[in-house]
Amino acid sequence: RSAPMGRFTVWDYVVFAAMLLISAIIGIYYAFVGGGQKTSKDFLMAGRSMSALPVALSLTASFMSAVTVLGTPAEIYRYGAIFCIFAITYGLVVLCSAEIFLPVFYKLGITSTYEYLELRFNKYLRLCGTVLFIIQTTLYTGIVIYAPALALNQVTGFDLWGAVVATGVVCTFYCTLGGLKAVVWTDVFQVGIMVAGFSSVIIRAVVVQEGIGRIVNDSYHGGRLNFWDFDPNPLQRHTFWTIVIGGTFTWTGIYGVNQSQVQRYIACKNRFHAKLSLYINLVGLWAILVCATLCGLALYSIYKDCDPWTANQVSALDQLMPYLVLDIMRDFPGVPGLFVASAYSGTLSTVSSSINALAAVTVEDLIKPHFKSLSEKKLSWISMGMSLFYGGVCIAMAAVASLLGALLQAALSIFGMVGGPLLGLFALGILCSFANGIGAFVGLVSGFIISLWVGIGSQIYPPLPERTKPLPLSTVGCNISSGNFTSTEIPLTTVFSTSGAERPALADNWYSLSYLYFSTLGTLVTVVVGIIISLLTGGLKQNTDRKFLLTKEDFLSNFSRSETEQVMLNWKPFTMADEGIDNPAFSHIEMDIASDKNKANGLHI
Repeated sequence: RSAPMGRFTVWDYVVFAAMLLISAIIGIYYAFVGGGQKTSKDFLMAGRSMSALPVALSLTASFMSAVTVLGTPAEIYRYGAIFCIFAITYGLVVLCSAEIFLPVFYKLGITSTYEYLELRFNKYLRLCGTVLFIIQTTLYTGIVIYAPALALNQVTGFDLWGAVVATGVVCTFYCTLGGLKAVVWTDVFQVGIMVAGFSSVIIRAVVVQEGIGRIVNDSYHGGRLNFWDFDPNPLQRHTFWTIVIGGTFTWTGIYGVNQSQVQRYIACKNRFHAKLSLYINLVGLWAILVCATLCGLALYSIYKDCDPWTANQVSALDQLMPYLVLDIMRDFPGVPGLFVASAYSGTLSTVSSSINALAAVTVEDLIKPHFKSLSEKKLSWISMGMSLFYGGVCIAMAAVASLLGALLQAALSIFGMVGGPLLGLFALGILCSFANGIGAFVGLVSGFIISLWVGIGSQIYPPLPERTKPLPLSTVGCNISSGNFTSTEIPLTTVFSTSGAERPALADNWYSLSYLYFSTLGTLVTVVVGIIISLLTGGLKQNTDRKFLLTKEDFLSNFSRSETEQVMLNWKPFTMADEGIDNPAFSHIEMDIASDKNKANGLHI
């Protein structure tokens, strides 16, 4: 492989520009079609008129950032295909989201998930949730924009800040103009691009290796097909149990209660479509996982005798995919551009859903409660302004990421732990009728403290190699002079300086916990403490309205679709005046299902 590596050509830039252009055009289209965005609800919730398929693809797209496109194949190259066990995790996550969280959020007709916390507990918890979400999402977006841009720039020479600013501006542009509809439909387009990018790599790799059999064979002999690892030890990074149990908690925090995801499936036109969108999205997640796995195995098969990372051809693992693309695609003008476009599609779709969600949370949780007199027209303008503002913030965060890469990465992994306690908070609200505000608050804080303790500890003392189990790589077959790439990875030890000698006893058992269990720990601590404190502070005495809980009717209504579906649509989200009139012993849903319609109406005294 001493032939010269490909570089980027005009065609590659053309393909990339076309992807950005089409995304922008979709935004313009939805800004004007159907009379534009008249109300904030149109803008933030697409008028609750979406059908299942586009929403499903959109959920898949924003889950799949460029980190997935570049990171997952590299993860499989380095640690083997045990990552595939996530297929089981995704199934469990979608089940939990669709059957536990979705019914409650959908029947309440809320825009922001944190609105639920005020309805169920109190407004201080709502504020906690909102602030945590805003901090976490802005941190995340900065890294999501910057990290892939850096990896692609290192390998392909693709202009770094040009790409960051271009993606940021296009994203902000279509989010601000087109609202949630534009976000969903651009995501649909971008999922197409991502699959195309992945497929081109897989197909070409299979051709280069003369058949998929050889790829699988190489992977098998290289120990990359390590699917079965039933070690129950919670300290091992990836085993069957850490992925299925830990992964389920981690991802339910993202799918079940995270505003960016929930906002989209609540925008469906009825609850059947909302659930369907989650189940179709599951198929999407599996497809993406298969693609990423095949790419990772192809990477190993092609570079099994000469690992570009140890040979200093690339300076970080996430540069392997772009390196491979330039290596095997150099005779195909435009195809490397397609791959870069697919990586950036991942970024765009993730960032756009973040921007829209941040706008929604700010308008619903911070602006509406304090300025009650605003008209719908004004609110829709404010929502647009917020999208514009957060777009700017995201580009700024990318700049921060370039200066403080390692610090931001650390901050993100620490804030990623916020997901656990928040999930616990929602679970308390939806599943425990006796949980009260005090219990929930104490639970949230204690879950948070425990998560932060483990999280910061694991950042300071990273787990040892026998915990993470990286697989062997070899450079036997290399015949290249040493690489010309400067390192882009800032090791975390520069931020928190500790030498290997002074690892305390805690570091090797408590801080070495698999990163997937951080969320699990946070959730369980929150729920357990929340239940205990609620019972001590008289939680059993309070009378919780049934509509804030998961009831058996929510579960059974899966099976009686047609009748209740119509009723569900007619039932508008409650207003405050409505509260005292209904008898709290009956929820709206039960009344609607009552066989005798007159009798049901009679209940509205």
